[in-house]
Amino acid sequence: MTNRLAHSTSPYLLQHAENPVEWWEWGDEAFAEARRRGVPVFLSVGYSSCHWCHVLAHESFEDEAVAAFMNEHFVSVKVDREERPDVDAVYMTALQAATGQGGWPMSVFLTPDQRPFYFGTYYPPKPRHGMPSFTQVLQGVAEAWRTRRDEVGEAAQQITGRLAEASGFGEAAGDGPPGAADLHTALLGLAREYDAGNGGFGGAPKFPPSMVLEFLLRHRARTGSDAALEMAEHTCAAMARGGLHDQLGGGFARYAVDATWTVPHFEKMLYDNALLLRVYTHLWRLTGDPEARRVALGAARFLMDELRTADGGFASALDADSEGGEGAFYVWTPEQLAEVLGAEDGARAAALFGVTEEGTFEHGASVLRWLGDGDADTAFLESVRGRLLTAREARPRPGRDDKVVAAWNGLAIAALAEAGALFGRPELVDAAVAAADLLVGVHLDERGRLRRTSRDGAVGASPGVLEDYGDVAEGLLTLYGVTGEAAWLSLAGALLGVVLEEFADGEGGFHDTAASAERLIVRPQDPTDNAAPSGWTAAAGALLTYAAYTGSSPHREAAERALGVVSLLAARAPRFAGWGLAVAEAALDGPREVAVVGAVGGPLHAVALAGAAPGLVVAVGEGDAEGVPLLAGRTRVGGAETAYVCRGFVCEAPTADAEALAASVGPSLG
Repeated sequence: MTNRLAHSTSPYLLQHAENPVEWWEWGDEAFAEARRRGVPVFLSVGYSSCHWCHVLAHESFEDEAVAAFMNEHFVSVKVDREERPDVDAVYMTALQAATGQGGWPMSVFLTPDQRPFYFGTYYPPKPRHGMPSFTQVLQGVAEAWRTRRDEVGEAAQQITGRLAEASGFGEAAGDGPPGAADLHTALLGLAREYDAGNGGFGGAPKFPPSMVLEFLLRHRARTGSDAALEMAEHTCAAMARGGLHDQLGGGFARYAVDATWTVPHFEKMLYDNALLLRVYTHLWRLTGDPEARRVALGAARFLMDELRTADGGFASALDADSEGGEGAFYVWTPEQLAEVLGAEDGARAAALFGVTEEGTFEHGASVLRWLGDGDADTAFLESVRGRLLTAREARPRPGRDDKVVAAWNGLAIAALAEAGALFGRPELVDAAVAAADLLVGVHLDERGRLRRTSRDGAVGASPGVLEDYGDVAEGLLTLYGVTGEAAWLSLAGALLGVVLEEFADGEGGFHDTAASAERLIVRPQDPTDNAAPSGWTAAAGALLTYAAYTGSSPHREAAERALGVVSLLAARAPRFAGWGLAVAEAALDGPREVAVVGAVGGPLHAVALAGAAPGLVVAVGEGDAEGVPLLAGRTRVGGAETAYVCRGFVCEAPTADAEALAASVGPSLG
């Protein structure tokens, strides 16, 4: 027996297709049914690699008695937050305002006109730790709906009104990008929240601060700030040595449950690994740190080996859970190491990777961390990693959410294209091209509009949101800089045209949903980063880069107006404005524009791509190349490959000298 979710393209919804709950997907039909029956809507939001989402499902949604009560008293709607980030954003804002915290699974009760009136997250099957059981919550809400309908309606009206009042950020935009003083203020704010002992910001749980690290690296490149570089280097080293980083297979888990990066929440997300691949690549570009290179290539290997789909895209995530429970695939005991490596090598590996009899995780098992120093035997380490990885492959694997999300694939395209070019790995650039081909061929409709997701080459129904357009445009612009294929620049321009037409709020900012998209109770709008760059600042960054390539004043002005909100966030919440601060660094630096009249992958092109100047823009090809205004009129000097560097409407003399070009495209400490 299956329910309506059996026809979904979402792996998360398909996980619930055999529940006895009569689930509906989000849509007009579900709310029409609630109106017809005169019952409230139970909205359950989660995602496929969410551990506690699975727990709630097993404990309650698979229970026949619980499901029967839900079916009698509610219309139950299941939403994959990764497919519908707009729905998730609206009700997560309400949940956080009502309870002071948020998270998934998210459980919200709505009136049939979509207005929320009661909120929660995970509820246990029986009361514990001061929490009511899920059944008690269902019974209480059903009773309130039956006997106090007017009070419920009034509460829903008030909550919706407060959401509408809090949803606008446009008044904070429009005043232009932050100046040098604003960015220095942001640096000081970050330093106050910096964990000098463990790296990163704040306490437990601790998430990889990918966008903040990008800002710190760009700030160092522009200003020479030792403080910015120290925070970036220390955090990157701490994450790479900790349990957050998969010491065998490469890549990073979503977050650490502690402040020391020791024990991760084991799910692995595409967006984290794409962003961190780019951060470690940029750290290597700035400093030449060989460990940053190793970690970056490990993250790239993880993307290629674990998340690449048959159609050339990249899957969303690996679950935290596998047979044996959360983390079972990744953790080790001393006995298991000895079984695989032998007693002597096993003991040595246990010391190097922090595997103890007491364990750092559950049941005496330990998460692998790197406790060795730079003098460790490289050959021994590679041998150990290879043998343990082979043994681990025999374990039951975590599940994979194989839907392709446009925004996250845009991040992966940018990261793989840069890493491939900088590390001399053409297969990574080829993978970026294949992913871009998939987005253009499957996700882009005949009107030039993006769809959010696809699976097995079939596009989903959900329209693209602002982060999809911003991140895909960013990926395509980066891909153009690496490959010199002008079609990617043109496609990015088309997507940014949709951004300006469909998402602009008229006050300098952007809405997260298109003007033509489904109307929710409020239109979400948020310039702050979450686990990935906000759509607002992702769009601003792509607009700025496109303007540098084309000389388009409207795109430059739109980017600068959108960055106005970052001036406010720089002082108040710099941890949640990392990508906006990074884009502001690019705007303040120019960004520097490099036109290489010569061959793709040639010496001058390679030097230009290795430049660490914030937001550096690189065009490559001949001066008569169509569709690339930055190359227009540029010629070879004396028949040799020639580079032109411009910054702030001022251009340097053309050069054919690689050393002179390197000095013009930003500092390198390596």
